[in-house]
Amino acid sequence: MSPSPSLDPGDSDAVSIVEFLDFECEACAAYHPVVEDVREKYESEIRFVVRYFPLPSHPNSGTAAVAAEAAAQQGRFEDMYRALFERQTQWSHTTESRAPVFRDYAVELGLDMEAYDDAVADPATGARVRADFDEGRALGVSSTPTFFVDGESLAIQRWGDLESAILDAQRG
Repeated sequence: MSPSPSLDPGDSDAVSIVEFLDFECEACAAYHPVVEDVREKYESEIRFVVRYFPLPSHPNSGTAAVAAEAAAQQGRFEDMYRALFERQTQWSHTTESRAPVFRDYAVELGLDMEAYDDAVADPATGARVRADFDEGRALGVSSTPTFFVDGESLAIQRWGDLESAILDAQRG
């Protein structure tokens, strides 16, 4: 099974951040710019890993996660991650499958479409998404976004909480 997508590998002493996310989650999309600001500001000081946590209440979140994982298999996770969040209002909150929309994103990104289609159809890709979800459940994740900073769960209550947690972790 492939490892979770890493947006920032960080230095050897980097603060580890894991985000369990759902691409169809409005709160995840709202917090996405904060995550991007933190990633830019603490570029080499953090190791940022994404874990899939598609909530059952979001009909297209699992399909979006599979599309992101298929892009990750071509080294293009971050591009798909951005497209899914930046265009969330165009595809979310409908029971109609948005798989064709995600495929269009893959075309726009210039992915190898035969490899993308094969990955989307491969049961192992869905299993990879489910493995993240199952691990999240085991860790007590019940909503998104959920962050872990150096292995400790972080309850986000204000926009600056993630940055504060990074600074606290750096101070030890």
